[in-house]
Amino acid sequence: MEYWAAVLFLAVIVIIYVFVCFGRIRRLDEGTDEMKELSGLIRDGANTFMRTEFRSIGAVVVVLALVFTLFVEKTSGLTLLLGAVMSSIVCILGMKSATYANVRTANVARNTLSVGETVKVALLGGSISGLAVQAFGLLGLTGILLCFGDIQADATSHGLLASLPCNPYITRITTYSLGCSVVAMFNRVAGGNYTKAADISADILGKIRHDLPEDDSRVPNTIADFIGDNVNDIAGNCSDLLESFVATISASLMIAITLYVTGGEQVSASAFEATLLFPILLAGVGLLACFLSLVLASLRKRMSDNPSKELNIMTWIAAALTLLMGLAICYFLFHDKQMYDSFRLDWISPWCSVVFGILSGILIGSITEYYTSTEFKPTQELAKIAHEGEAFVITKGDAIGSRSCLLPILLIGISLFVSGRICGTYGIALSALGMLSFVAATVSIDAFGPIADNAGGIAESCHLDQNVRLITDRLDAVGNTTAAIGKGFAIGSAAFATVSLIVAYVSNYAHTGAEPVLNIASYVVIAGGIIGGALVEYFSALLTDNTVDAAKLMADEGDRQLSIPGVLEGTVKPDYNRMVRMAANTALRKMMLPSVLAMLIPVIGGLLFGVDFVGGMLVGATITAIPRAIFMGNSGGAFDNAKKYIERGAVSGSEKGSPAHKAAVTGDTVGDTRKDVVGVALDIFIKTMSTVANSLATVFTHITLFR
Repeated sequence: MEYWAAVLFLAVIVIIYVFVCFGRIRRLDEGTDEMKELSGLIRDGANTFMRTEFRSIGAVVVVLALVFTLFVEKTSGLTLLLGAVMSSIVCILGMKSATYANVRTANVARNTLSVGETVKVALLGGSISGLAVQAFGLLGLTGILLCFGDIQADATSHGLLASLPCNPYITRITTYSLGCSVVAMFNRVAGGNYTKAADISADILGKIRHDLPEDDSRVPNTIADFIGDNVNDIAGNCSDLLESFVATISASLMIAITLYVTGGEQVSASAFEATLLFPILLAGVGLLACFLSLVLASLRKRMSDNPSKELNIMTWIAAALTLLMGLAICYFLFHDKQMYDSFRLDWISPWCSVVFGILSGILIGSITEYYTSTEFKPTQELAKIAHEGEAFVITKGDAIGSRSCLLPILLIGISLFVSGRICGTYGIALSALGMLSFVAATVSIDAFGPIADNAGGIAESCHLDQNVRLITDRLDAVGNTTAAIGKGFAIGSAAFATVSLIVAYVSNYAHTGAEPVLNIASYVVIAGGIIGGALVEYFSALLTDNTVDAAKLMADEGDRQLSIPGVLEGTVKPDYNRMVRMAANTALRKMMLPSVLAMLIPVIGGLLFGVDFVGGMLVGATITAIPRAIFMGNSGGAFDNAKKYIERGAVSGSEKGSPAHKAAVTGDTVGDTRKDVVGVALDIFIKTMSTVANSLATVFTHITLFR
């Protein structure tokens, strides 16, 4: 218990540092009056959207908490609320820090004309999001473990109105994770609709219909696009990776409990305690490693003018420190204990699984970079074929997306197989946790991108010197790559997390002393698998339709405003607030069905057809969603960067405004929905389904309509 308290203390220290950084950002100068006005619009719009969204989220969370408290376990409603609160705080803090950092990044570029100084401000803003994700996630989880004492493998539950069979310790952990999942799902669905409807409509109006520069303030949709970068790419991403981080720790703890229950007398209580401690301590040293690397970066008097180099160094430091400290913890906990037979390499087995997870995350990020960056052949070829027209762009982009699926999935499969061979089902969960053990660093770098993008937009809209825009464009180019890598990382970690949750799910309802097995040859499991795969496609279609409908409404409204005398001439300002309200209302109206769907599907399936049907559904959905998400993310990233490759003059005869450029803009419009709406929501869809299933696994074994 004292080790959990140490991790809790570390999380509190990091949170204090996060608020110190937030204060540092606030104290920096915003720049000219025009910059202050524009940043105020962005900040107010983002705040209004989040306030409205969280009223809807709050209602859903309260209903879920009451259900669990009354019918499953009396304290599980509180832990669900705690998970939702932790995730909400991280979203709001990350979003607010980004809306303060964007204009200050632009102003530092304006005053210093230094890439290195500008990078420091953008990274400072990003580090608030990154450290908050890992620190608040651990704060809530270790708080639950400390409040409810030592975990007992054979405890029983008591609800206020009913006592459905479950282990209360497992239920508290899964409902904490579920609270995080609910916030993540709503954020990704609503935030994705908001930002991409605004982005697509702004591109259509500015680049295709009116031949205006990117981020031109005459286009009213532009401001909504700036706001969307913060509510989706910052707040949505924070909640997404917080949920993955918490889910992998939860799966590790659940599997540790199951191993002890099914392991018999051969494993001591001290060995069981070690398997419970290791995931928490690994996450703790990962947080410490990220904290040290980010502090070192902030203390440097001067950064180089190579942003990619600086960000890569910080990530490698965090990863290396996590591995070294993780090895020490593994030796300390396991070296003198009689372990499970599945630990093939004795005490070092858990650490080896962690290494495979970390290596997989790094390699998946590198593969994503290859297929989406302008520095490599796939995206360059996509840009060069744009002169043939839209059909060639879309077809080529689809081929890039499909080809990019093989290697990441091969890596995931090999890592899961090797981790399972080395350390059993516990190793699979640890492999997932290894990938997310230094999530604070990866989220910090990912958040750097939207801050730099917003800074560039502010520089353009506020008519700053061209040299300022050159600096912000350089940061934005790096940010596009880090965002693509971040999406690949999020999808890869979701794959690992979901597999570990599925393993934990089957373990939750397996009979005591029996090996947890899901019979894939069973017609019930196959039926669930087929339906699970189809639900992924239906979910994707829902999100795409919602975004297209919203983008059309906003494009039509933007056209109406541009037709007002004086708006195109720049003498009359468009009605930004009307456009922002339209984006927010449309996104919030369309978020409920897809979000609730992910939570209801496993409940309905379990109550009607039982645990095996739900297990098959989870497997089918995961097998379908992972390649689909990779395809969506990488094809969308290639479309986006092919357009940017043309815009910077890298393709001879395809300058801005040319038919080739407009074809690339069409590709980017298609890719926007793929990478920032569907791709990023699919991973939360399968994680939410798995988390709900874990929370109710033992309930499904006792209450099934069609046995």
